[in-house]
Amino acid sequence: MSSRTIISTPDAPAAVGTYSQAVKVGNTVYVSGQIPLDPRSGQLVTSSMDAQIRRVFDNLNAIITASGGTFASVTKLNVFLTDLSHFALLNQIMAEYFQEPYPARAAIQVAALPKGAAVEMDCVLELG
Repeated sequence: MSSRTIISTPDAPAAVGTYSQAVKVGNTVYVSGQIPLDPRSGQLVTSSMDAQIRRVFDNLNAIITASGGTFASVTKLNVFLTDLSHFALLNQIMAEYFQEPYPARAAIQVAALPKGAAVEMDCVLELG
């Protein structure tokens, strides 16, 4: 049985519930959903959708980096949006963070997200 390692970094928001920022099992890292919370202030970024998406990617990056990975290590990305009209913007910004070959991805419109966020993302990465 593989051992589990909890990944935690102060460079991403602290968990707002009963979960870890990420869990590593073998060479696979499961990153919990991130919303656009500023890790320093703990406040939700609400200025623009662009800023919210970037904050989420920055939060994911902090956890991915703490696990020893990079965005190139991400094999699966799940995106939850409260409004799919932001889909094109998501793609544009994602292209700044990821290079081909891109990870598998789902983008789903949802009715609501924690703390009233407009976007949430989680991911799975493979190290080594």
